[in-house]
Amino acid sequence: MSESATTSPKKRPEFRNINAFTDLPSYRLPAAGWVSILHRVSGVVMFALMPFIIWMFDTSISSEISFERFTSAFNVGILGLPGFLWKLVALSLIWAYLHHFTAGLRHLWMDVSHKAVELQFGKTSAKTVLAISLTLTAVLSAKLFGLY
Repeated sequence: MSESATTSPKKRPEFRNINAFTDLPSYRLPAAGWVSILHRVSGVVMFALMPFIIWMFDTSISSEISFERFTSAFNVGILGLPGFLWKLVALSLIWAYLHHFTAGLRHLWMDVSHKAVELQFGKTSAKTVLAISLTLTAVLSAKLFGLY
């Protein structure tokens, strides 16, 4: 008899569902995955903050008095919330727009360019999107909080 007939076959790998508590904390998502998830999150943030966007636009252009009320909301506060919290809401909106815009440009470039579907381009473009959006957010947050 041959040796292969007497031995048992190799055990095939077993694939089970991912346990969110044990498997996910050790899983390292690549930069492209983070950009993709954050692109969706930024879209949801912009959609959820649409009433705030409309309020900011309406009060900033209606009249001089409404513009003063608009600026005092960020300095003093409004609706019982301090101005610092309103600035954080505006900062989250700034980040959402900048990230969504830069990630959208990346996706458009990947749709147009044939070289953009390579693995190395995906890695570098994802890191570039994260760097650009976070740098621009930091610059605009410095302006929002009055550092320059």
